[in-house]
Amino acid sequence: MDQIRIKAEPRSEQGTGAVRRLRKTGMIPGSVMKMKKGGTELIKLPAHDFMMAMRGHASKQLLVTLDMDGKEVPALMREMQNDVLAGTPIHVDFSEVSLSEKVRVTVPLQLVGEPVGVKLGGGVLEQVLRTIDVDCLPTDIAESFDVDVSGLGLDQTLFVRDLKLGDAQTVVTHGELAVAVVKAPDDAVPGAAPAAGEAAKAPEVIKKGKEDEAAAGDKKKEEKK
Repeated sequence: MDQIRIKAEPRSEQGTGAVRRLRKTGMIPGSVMKMKKGGTELIKLPAHDFMMAMRGHASKQLLVTLDMDGKEVPALMREMQNDVLAGTPIHVDFSEVSLSEKVRVTVPLQLVGEPVGVKLGGGVLEQVLRTIDVDCLPTDIAESFDVDVSGLGLDQTLFVRDLKLGDAQTVVTHGELAVAVVKAPDDAVPGAAPAAGEAAKAPEVIKKGKEDEAAAGDKKKEEKK
């Protein structure tokens, strides 16, 4: 992962109104959970610089270096809140980390390749699990894992235990969970016509019903006589 550097500075602005005014000045409010001292430090980031640093990064759990008054602080971006309408960041939470100690992160899974069961068997690929939890050093955090599903045949399942992520990551998610499955095409077609045998039976029922009605009518005529 490319190194991401973000300039940050302490902030005293708190409360809805104060934070709203802060955003209007082109700053994003945030916080850093301190590792050694404990507690949380309030910070603010230049919105333009932050968004430029985030370009090309889809994950919300990234290792960054916060430049705070010339002091470099390695931190893990834990959560980024976006404006519902504009989609721009409105708050960012970080956790201070040690580059020599492992952290637990959630990483997205991206399926790659066309399964044999889809290409040759007409099956349907379904992704069951979209993220996975791993323990790793902050410098080994991946934004996503590519999962090759090209070898899956019909009715075959790829489990977490089958993933090959390398030695840098230790998988925490349960190994028996399914990641992806290739399902066979459905045999039953909605709205399909009834089988030939079933179609042939219908006229017989109708015909029998009419014969019964005719017999009942003749019986009534005889009784009147």
